[in-house]
Amino acid sequence: PEQPHVLCVTWGCSGVPRVLRLSPMLQTTRAPRRAVAATAAVARRRSCRWIGTALGGWLTTNFVATAPRLPLGNLRGSIDGMRRYRRYTYVPKGRDEPIGNRPLPDARHLIKGTQMYPPWPQGMEVAMFGMGCFWCSENLYMRMNGVFSTQVGYAGGLTKNPTYDEVCTGRTQHNEVVRVVYDPATVSYETLLKTFWEQHDPTTLNQQGNDMGTQYRSGVYYFSEAQRLAAESSRGSFARALTERGMTQSISTEIVAAPEFFLCRGGAPAVRRETL
Repeated sequence: PEQPHVLCVTWGCSGVPRVLRLSPMLQTTRAPRRAVAATAAVARRRSCRWIGTALGGWLTTNFVATAPRLPLGNLRGSIDGMRRYRRYTYVPKGRDEPIGNRPLPDARHLIKGTQMYPPWPQGMEVAMFGMGCFWCSENLYMRMNGVFSTQVGYAGGLTKNPTYDEVCTGRTQHNEVVRVVYDPATVSYETLLKTFWEQHDPTTLNQQGNDMGTQYRSGVYYFSEAQRLAAESSRGSFARALTERGMTQSISTEIVAAPEFFLCRGGAPAVRRETL
């Protein structure tokens, strides 16, 4: 056809794509129009610049790049957009073996002097929380009376035995969590929950302060039905307290069954070698 084959995206000051127009060629080829419209709607709703960029790169690379009247500069930009799209959507495969720089089996907790791996002593229970940077989260619990041991790692993602660098990309979808092994006869699960709610902001989605990303989301991961009920009850109490103080933000904390836990790399503040 004589008319150019173009994809038009109008960007606002916030980088949100406002208008998406497809040429007649794109509307009649193998590009599914409903899928394109749905993806554009997601880009607008999530206010993510890279989604719009990836959409434009994907469409242009697959459909517009073959147009004979397309300038070479636009083609080169389309390929760059496709590369950005792949970079954001690629999920690392992970590995079957635990990462090599994790704490060794003979590692001991720096504060408690206790073991870092199960099996735990009889009578101990386990809790898991995601509340931002796991180093900071661990520091809140590892000195508490009744806490036997703490470990930091990753949970709730797609990649098995991820590395720190892989998690930081956001592609593995893991959360940075602290695993707390505690004696319920000395410290209750409700006390651990109180620290959880009071020491981070559960109303910010995928963010704690300047730390942004899915690995900084707020989450309570329960190991029993009693923990689930306690977590949901405490979430309701905290939400009512926020409302009473005039806050309108909703709580974004996820409360789900504890997923598989992957210990992070060694060198954690709460880890030392047995030989030290």
